[in-house]
Amino acid sequence: MVKVEGTLEEMYELFGDARQMVKSAKQSVVSGKKVAAKAKRPLNSWQKYVKANSNKFKYKSGAKKGQINLKAMSRAFKKGRKKK
Repeated sequence: MVKVEGTLEEMYELFGDARQMVKSAKQSVVSGKKVAAKAKRPLNSWQKYVKANSNKFKYKSGAKKGQINLKAMSRAFKKGRKKK
């Protein structure tokens, strides 16, 4: 940090313009137009499968009770998938 000494009037002369610059920059940012967001890419088949609640396999007992069993979901997804 730099130590600046002087009277209040001298301080305003040094930093007064900087304060107005910051204010004007903030106002221009706020008043500026928003940039359009990029288009989201579509979900692939696995992501759609995982998203659907009807396909979710859950642990019924043990330490992971209530959590999603992704290993079982993966097996079911691969079996149900048609090979090209």
